[in-house]
Amino acid sequence: MNINAAIVDQRLAAVRDEIRQIAGEEWKINDENRLKSLAFVLLLVRTMLDLDNEEALDCLTEGGGDVGVDALHLGEVRDGEFTVSLFQAKYKQSMEVNANYPEEGVKALIHAIRYLFDPSTVLEFVNEQLKAKIEEVRSLIRDGYIPQVRALACNNGLPWNNAAEEEINRAGFGNQVSWEYINHDRLVTIWQAARPVNDTLRMSGKAMVEEFNFSRVLVGRMAVAEVASLIERHGERLLERNIRRYLGLQGNRVNEGIRATLRSGESGNFYFYNNGITLICEKFSYNALQAGDYQVKVDNLQIINGGQTCMTIFKASKGTFFPLPSDAYVLIRLYQLESDNEDLVRRITFATNSQNPVDLRDLRANDDRQRRLQTDIEQLGYTYHRKRADHSLKATDITAGVAAEAILSVWRLRPHQAKFFAREHFGKLYDIIFTDDLTGAQTILAVRIYRISENRRRRPQNTDPAFVRYASCFLAMRMGMYLLRDLQIELKGLNHKTFSKAQQLLDSNAENYLQNAIQDIGKGLSYLYDNPDSLSLQQLAATFRRGDLIVKSNEELMKILADL
Repeated sequence: MNINAAIVDQRLAAVRDEIRQIAGEEWKINDENRLKSLAFVLLLVRTMLDLDNEEALDCLTEGGGDVGVDALHLGEVRDGEFTVSLFQAKYKQSMEVNANYPEEGVKALIHAIRYLFDPSTVLEFVNEQLKAKIEEVRSLIRDGYIPQVRALACNNGLPWNNAAEEEINRAGFGNQVSWEYINHDRLVTIWQAARPVNDTLRMSGKAMVEEFNFSRVLVGRMAVAEVASLIERHGERLLERNIRRYLGLQGNRVNEGIRATLRSGESGNFYFYNNGITLICEKFSYNALQAGDYQVKVDNLQIINGGQTCMTIFKASKGTFFPLPSDAYVLIRLYQLESDNEDLVRRITFATNSQNPVDLRDLRANDDRQRRLQTDIEQLGYTYHRKRADHSLKATDITAGVAAEAILSVWRLRPHQAKFFAREHFGKLYDIIFTDDLTGAQTILAVRIYRISENRRRRPQNTDPAFVRYASCFLAMRMGMYLLRDLQIELKGLNHKTFSKAQQLLDSNAENYLQNAIQDIGKGLSYLYDNPDSLSLQQLAATFRRGDLIVKSNEELMKILADL
């Protein structure tokens, strides 16, 4: 038996239990093999997209009418483009890892991409989970945004065969669709990222080494071929501290620019065009008697900035123009830091990455406001996770990411920014969300309200209007208004003293609050549109994404809503 396949299979047992507890009754899954296959999809989404359990579950589109798509994740709009990740999984129950990914599965995924991303086609025989997500994608396309598609084919066996590869080439999608193969070996490699990386960096030419503030710094250059070899040896293990997931070669202008430079006659200028790579280690040593071309031995090496450059160089090395040009080099900054100086590591990582549109959640984890909030929340009987957790969370657990979205929706009255500007929650919007006077009570109540509206979005009732699938943050905003009204206090009065009463009110009136919020949003839509019931799902998705109910041109509408 393949040891990595066995590791994945063992993990699936725990994931299967989580699904059974959370969603088994909803999906009415009694077949253990089917449940195990679904667990494999959830594990893939959670691992490849670095999502928590709740976010990963929301990506699943399992069931009849999934047109070959087992999960779908819609990324945020950046520079007029957005990424859609499509997962198709084929889990072999027999645990034999000698079967190729089926050609028919690849064909189905090709058909799904053609069918789902064309706004002019009518969605027939598509299940409700997938339909709601695709109509949201189509609304973005109609607004002029360009989708970049990641097609992830996953199994516990071997990659697709040559015939399937020919099908992909004949599809003619070009750079707009990137194809990735994932199996048990890739998953285990990612999970092992925490193991220390000890290796030798082969520098080119002269380098500068300096010691100051009880640390050491080496600045030099390295051939891009050496960078590719380093990534090939260690892969994702080098990127544990790097806060950016590899964005992909296709559909990312910066990464495509890196590849284009390496392929062009300007490869000799690559050193000047690229910002370089920043690495940290616990110790490095070299032969100082040499004039240059050092071979630098490093212990516990990590890339904290430049992961995109490294992965793109590696991907390029596997392209048709291998080997990489010998005259292409990249700037290297290597910092030797004491192993117990986590705060300095965090500040360096933040400084070298904060100019980029990245998820800064982990970098804010040690912020004083986050620490105070954690203490305040724990005193009220809940657990606040400042850093991302890779285990299943209980109802009393609150992650920083969910808290940010909930607070921005419920108390800051910015529901459209809560849902569609997640990358800025710990960036530009951080001071708006996590104010100095934010209390643990406000955070807990916001999250509880948000979860109620999110659960309704995921599992709408038959009598619910169609907009419920897109309006969870708006519904949460209205529910927060009702709670403060019934408490007869302003937001600043929601603290540890009023927390118990607020909890009781929410427990008693949650369904009424939600139903009234649905009615209010429906009335709000009627002020925007003559016949809101005739709106398509694409129009509804666009309405809530743009925040049409709360933009300045609709201030009069907001006053009407506030009085409802």
